[in-house]
Amino acid sequence: MTTTDPDVEVGRELLQFPPDFLWGAATASFQIEGATTVDGRGTSIWDTFAATPGKVLGGDTGDPACDHYHRYENDVELMSSLGLAAYRFSVAWPRIQPLGSGAVETRGLDFYDRLVDSLLASGIQPLVTLYHWDLPQALEDAGGWRNRDTAYRFAEYATIVHGRLGDRVKAWTTLNEPWCSAFLGYGNGIHAPGIADPRAALEAAHHLLLGHGLATAALRSLAPADHRLSIVLNFSTVWADGASEEHLTAVRKVDGLQNRILLDPITGRGYPEDVLLETAWLGDWTRVIRDGDLEIIEAPLDWLGVNYYAPARVAPADGDVVTPGPFAGLRGVELLPPRGELTGFGWEQNADAFTELLVRLSRDSAGLPLVVTENGSAFPDTVDGLGRVVDVERTRYLVDHVRAVHRAIAQGADVRGYLAWSLLDNFEWAAGYSQRFGIVHVDYETQRRTVKESAATLSRIIRDNGLPPTGYDI
Repeated sequence: MTTTDPDVEVGRELLQFPPDFLWGAATASFQIEGATTVDGRGTSIWDTFAATPGKVLGGDTGDPACDHYHRYENDVELMSSLGLAAYRFSVAWPRIQPLGSGAVETRGLDFYDRLVDSLLASGIQPLVTLYHWDLPQALEDAGGWRNRDTAYRFAEYATIVHGRLGDRVKAWTTLNEPWCSAFLGYGNGIHAPGIADPRAALEAAHHLLLGHGLATAALRSLAPADHRLSIVLNFSTVWADGASEEHLTAVRKVDGLQNRILLDPITGRGYPEDVLLETAWLGDWTRVIRDGDLEIIEAPLDWLGVNYYAPARVAPADGDVVTPGPFAGLRGVELLPPRGELTGFGWEQNADAFTELLVRLSRDSAGLPLVVTENGSAFPDTVDGLGRVVDVERTRYLVDHVRAVHRAIAQGADVRGYLAWSLLDNFEWAAGYSQRFGIVHVDYETQRRTVKESAATLSRIIRDNGLPPTGYDI
C-alpha cells in the first residue's frame, strides 16, 4: 500500500540526516521479557503492583509479555531484518540481584550476555539502560526510592552489570524517566509501588538523582575512555493560550515540575529556586538533600536521552487550589485537555512541539549531545486477511516526528540519534496490554510477530538516512 502527498515529486531530494546518525528502537525489561519466575529472578515492584486487584487494566501482568527472555534470538533477527543500527534495552535489576543487594544471580547476567553477543553478531549496537522502573520488591519493603540507601544499592548493582557486559557494551544509561518513577510511583500512585504522597514523590526524585550520580561516578571509574554515559528523561513542551503574566506563570510552574526539576540538577544548576518555593507548602522535603549531593548528581555525562510523546497545555487557575494530576505540589494551574488528532492513548499528536523541545534542550543542556531514546504512539492494530498490519496513523506519527527531529537539527540542535518506541507491542504498565506502541505486532496468545507498515517505513528511512520533505510512503 502506498499513501502519498500530492506535493511529493518522484526523485525529489530527501531530508538527509548526518552520516553518523544513529537509528534504532527501544524496549524495557518488564514490558517484554516475561519469565518473571525463571532462573532465580526476584520479585519487582511491578510484579507486586500488577498482582494487586484494580491496579492494572484487565488484571494483566508482566508474564508472559512478549516472552523475549526465551525468544530474544528471533527478535534480534527481526531487528537485523529492519536494518536497526542500535537497540536500547533495560536490564531487570531483580534478575541480577533478586533482593536488590547482596547475592548475584549469574543466570540473569548470562541472559544479558547472550543478548549482547547476539546483537553484536548482527551488527547492532547495544544501548543498556540499568533501571527502567522494576525495583526489587525487597528494596521497596525497606522504603524504596524514599530511602536514601536505595541510591547506594543502585550504584552497586550498576557496577555488577558493567563488570559483566562492559567489555562489549559502550553505551550506558543509568535511569529511564526518573520523573515517572517518582511522580507516578510515589506521587499519585498510578504506577508501582502505588503510593500517593506528593512529598514522598519529591524525596524519591532526589534519591533517584542521587543514585544516578553515584552510579555514573562508579561507572566512570571503571569504564574505558570510549564508553558513553547518560541518563534518559521524559520531557514535554508546555504551552498556554495566552501571554499574560498569569499564563506565563502557569507554564513556568508545570515546566519546572516536568522538565527543570531533573534537568537542572543534572546539568549543574541545582534545583530550580522557583520549584523549591512552589513545593515548600508540602513540608520540608528538601531535608533529604545533604551536603555534597548536588555535586554527586551533576556527574559529567556524554549525552542526554530525550523521551517525548506529547505537549502539555495549561491555563492559570486559583492560586490556592491544588492541581489534580501527577505534579507533586502544583497549585494554581489547570491542566487542559489535548487538542487536534490524538493517539489511542488520548495523547496529542504535535510534532512542532517536538522540534521546539529539542532546540530548547540543546540550548539548556550544558552542551550535551541529545539522543531521542523514545518517541512513538499507541493505536489499536489488527492483522488483516493478508497477514499485514497497515498502521497508517502510527506511520504518519513516526514520519512527522522524524521530520521534526530534522527541523531541530537544521535549527542548530545537536541531535545524534532516533530510537523508536517501541520495537514490540508490550505490557504498557497500568494500561496492561490494551495499548499497542510497537512497530512490530505481537499476538500475545501465539507470540507471533508481524512487522507493521510503520516498521517498514522506519526501515526505509534508515536505509536512506533520510525521508521526503512531505508526504509518506508505506
